[in-house]
Amino acid sequence: MNGFVAALVMFLVVNLGLFAKGGDDLDSGASFIFGDSLVDAGNNNYLPTLSRANIKPNGIDFKASGGKPTGRYTNGRTIGDIVGEELGQAHYAVPFLAPNSTGKAVLYGVNYASGGGGIMNATGRIFVNRLSMDIQIDYFNITRKQIDKLLGTKQARDYIMKKSIFSITIGSNDFLNNYLLPVLSMGARITESPDAFVNDLINHLRGQLTRLYRLNARKFVVGNVGPIGCIPYQKTINQLNEDECVALPNNLALQYNARLKDLLTQLNENLPGATFVHANVYELVMELITNYAKYGFTTASRACCGNGGQFAGIVPCGPTSSICSDRDKHVFWDPYHPSEAANAIIAKQLLDGDTKYVSPINLRHLRDL
Repeated sequence: MNGFVAALVMFLVVNLGLFAKGGDDLDSGASFIFGDSLVDAGNNNYLPTLSRANIKPNGIDFKASGGKPTGRYTNGRTIGDIVGEELGQAHYAVPFLAPNSTGKAVLYGVNYASGGGGIMNATGRIFVNRLSMDIQIDYFNITRKQIDKLLGTKQARDYIMKKSIFSITIGSNDFLNNYLLPVLSMGARITESPDAFVNDLINHLRGQLTRLYRLNARKFVVGNVGPIGCIPYQKTINQLNEDECVALPNNLALQYNARLKDLLTQLNENLPGATFVHANVYELVMELITNYAKYGFTTASRACCGNGGQFAGIVPCGPTSSICSDRDKHVFWDPYHPSEAANAIIAKQLLDGDTKYVSPINLRHLRDL
């Protein structure tokens, strides 16, 4: 019971009146966030799962919680947090599974993202429990009905269509913790070529995005898969030099990314009234990794928090991890996830950048449509 009480207190601290800029004002709109550990804000705290971040020193720089862990897989804010703040939203999107994520709180946005989650339902089995994209949309369907009750059918529909941004950051685990995972998926890899697997991913994601559209979502931002062959974990287990990346994961990501861009173009043409913004996370993160010094970082290969090997890339971040003192100088917080400093640079480009990184429009323009 103590753990539940602690989680409830942390939820109240972090998610009620957080950076309140607008009080009860709904003019600033809402973010509905779907995805994996890159944007999970605490859903996995409420699941029996091996993938959790509600342990120190995660969240050490998260001002809203006073530096206590919230379930975010980074030292501070996620990209989703920063984007919501910059767009003037009154509160961080509340984790769907958190206590009291009902009532008026849902009008300011809800976060459905889950560490270990993927496009495919089988992805992330290694963690025992996680919310796949299908389940995340099931949960949004529940929220959607709550908004109808709160605002009335017509106003609810207008609010979802005109004032809400739907953010999807998913796909990395479908490679890292599914297709490329030898223990669980040798059968899958023997029977399915990379082309066929990517085709499966795109077909599933098409259905998922279309389902959100049918629930009145109109403003979408969809991130592609980052350079997963360059994360400290991959560099460490493959014993690479600092400036090297593992080719296979990156090539799979690029193969998927090319198909994703085509999918979003098709959806923009075929779903009336919808705008699908393509967030080129791969190029954004690769730019930070390649030219890290230009952005004020001292390393793009070593995890700030982790243990094992040359890049502290084997053991995930936890209470016994070694932790760097210059957290804002590391591109990577842990063996898998960017630091808040890197997230801030990525978010800035998505908000205000040009079509190299975000197209056909940036997120500020998307909000104002």
